[in-house]
Amino acid sequence: MDEGKMDENEWRYHGEGNKSLVVAHAQRCVVLRFLKFPPSRKKTSEEVFQHLQNIVDFSKNVMKEFLGENSVHCGEVVQLPLDFVKQLCLKIQSERPESRCDKDLDTLSGYALCLPNLARLQTYRFAEHRPILCVEIKPKCGFIPLCGAVTHELKHRVCRYCMHQHLKVATGKWKQISKYCPLDLYSGNKQRMHFALKSLLQEAQNNLKIFKNGELIYGCADARSPAADWNELAHHLKPFFFPSNGLAGGPHCTRAVIRELVRVITRVLLSGSDKGRAGALRRGPVPRGPRVCEASPFGRSLRHQGKNSPECSGLPKGCLLYKTLQVQMLDLLDIEGLYPLYRRVERYLEEFPEERKTLQIDGPYDEAFYQKLLDLSTEDDGTVAFALTKVQQYRVAMTAKDCSIMIALSPCLQDTSSEQRPVVPSSRSRFAFSVSVLDLDLKPYESIPHQYKLDGKIVNFYSKTVLAKDAAVMPTRYKEREDCTLVLHTV
Repeated sequence: MDEGKMDENEWRYHGEGNKSLVVAHAQRCVVLRFLKFPPSRKKTSEEVFQHLQNIVDFSKNVMKEFLGENSVHCGEVVQLPLDFVKQLCLKIQSERPESRCDKDLDTLSGYALCLPNLARLQTYRFAEHRPILCVEIKPKCGFIPLCGAVTHELKHRVCRYCMHQHLKVATGKWKQISKYCPLDLYSGNKQRMHFALKSLLQEAQNNLKIFKNGELIYGCADARSPAADWNELAHHLKPFFFPSNGLAGGPHCTRAVIRELVRVITRVLLSGSDKGRAGALRRGPVPRGPRVCEASPFGRSLRHQGKNSPECSGLPKGCLLYKTLQVQMLDLLDIEGLYPLYRRVERYLEEFPEERKTLQIDGPYDEAFYQKLLDLSTEDDGTVAFALTKVQQYRVAMTAKDCSIMIALSPCLQDTSSEQRPVVPSSRSRFAFSVSVLDLDLKPYESIPHQYKLDGKIVNFYSKTVLAKDAAVMPTRYKEREDCTLVLHTV
């Protein structure tokens, strides 16, 4: 990238989150990621540079170690002309969602993170005559905690995502409850995974996006977005899955295309990837919690039909979902058990503020930081060192719980079977693919109190609304272990 010849007209708005904004180059497979700040809060150029460099170091020294060399793209910090950044900011302002405009793009430092555009990344020599299809999934937390620190018994039965859905709908974040449950996707059972992916396609929220040649063709920006249109999506996808136009239009075609998409994504998610060191985090034979969430519509539908839950197949240890789940399970104590340890660290820092750098709370995120994460002991010896290790593990686990998985697919030519590259079959074609992980910024140390309060809010709301509503229906039915009398009338 030649920083001296930057033209804002060659870049277009790609998307943004709470803390950063991304623009993509029109021709080249690169994106620029800028930090965002509230209008009243600005950071110095040195602080912005260090923030971005910490993101690179954490991806390189921690997440790449856990998830694998080919799955994590670290990028590099670049310095750009301030005139270019300011003109770019003006150019894209009208494309930004109104709900995201409470923070401004950083136009003062000139620093940004340059990364490959994974929506267009050609890791392999793909067939050039067809565009690349990319599916971005934010799978969320894939396990239910079983640790003794959990005081709300409900959390042992219902996953965090399913409970949070009710609060988000009540506060207007989304219009309706999603049927998606992360435990179904992480189950490794193809039937449950298919149900989970179809649920995401029905109610994408911010957990699923689909790109075609780098352009977003399917996804939900906010609660005001239109309802999912499978017919329009099928129109985009039909050339990928049925290139010979063997299907006519209509509902049958739509269902067939969606079914093929779900099958291909499932196969890719279950495929092996390059080796990461998440295997070092393997637990013993005792499961961390239930493998089925009580709130999952999939499980409920089976119970209504009088069927047992399908056998838990489990994830192959080489697949990215398995490695992501292992990192998520660094949350050994749940936020309820973690918060008192966070307070212990806080009290220590109040007494010895100069120790913050020594404790590596704000970096550097190097090999020494990574090695401390491998200590999975949960016996509290009362030290600050123990508390800090659990706090850092929690931050890394939360990062894995909020990451995104990007699956890039490109149709294979029939004469390229000899090439060494991963390929996944569909009914009428084959796809070369790559799998990458996005959104791997280490979660802030300062966010732990917020997470503690939010956790209580989510559980209390679910308990007072959903469970209370269910309990109101129960009096008309026979309750388990409740005495009853059978009265026989003469006929």
